[in-house]
Amino acid sequence: MENNTFFNRNVVLIGLIISIIFLIIAALSYPGGNPKNMNSIGYSFTENYISNLLEYKAVNGATNTARPYGIIGVVILGLSSGFAFVRLSRKVELKKFSIVIKYLGIILIFLSSLITIPSLHDIMVTMSSIFTLLLVFYVTILLIKSKLQVLKFTSIVLLVIFYAAAYMYFTKTGLDYLPLVQKIIHILQIVWILGLEYATNKKDFDHIKS
Repeated sequence: MENNTFFNRNVVLIGLIISIIFLIIAALSYPGGNPKNMNSIGYSFTENYISNLLEYKAVNGATNTARPYGIIGVVILGLSSGFAFVRLSRKVELKKFSIVIKYLGIILIFLSSLITIPSLHDIMVTMSSIFTLLLVFYVTILLIKSKLQVLKFTSIVLLVIFYAAAYMYFTKTGLDYLPLVQKIIHILQIVWILGLEYATNKKDFDHIKS
């Protein structure tokens, strides 16, 4: 019973840790090549996209041995993140927030699996960006109405960086920096999600009536 309680309380954290481990293994297994240099060796934190880990072939043309680990890492990351938002929705009594947060979280779980399919990647990135921005926006509005100052600030920063990254991606502006921005977003998002998981409770949102 104690083990079940520990798992239930920490399932999001456990999932995020497992996903990070698999993504690190994937990065270490990546043959090489990035958009700037096809002949580079290994995975570059600042030059390669996470999606490079999911392709059948590495940028340098070699068979991508990172792909199986990358798929597991990305899928578990999506499952853990989406489930965190479903759990957050249970802390919110106001339906116009809780329902949206819950179902957007479920949608992101679904999209996280499809984004690992190379032929669907571009359209899934577009859909995932739209739903993620909407979800972060809703949670940000919810936090602004709360007294959770640190999470409120973190949420606003995350939202701004998300919008900036979306602008870079869709307008092809500053693409040289986008791989690094992508990693910054994911790191900040993980910290934010853990904050939502451990630093919030139902009482933080009970006073919000509109």
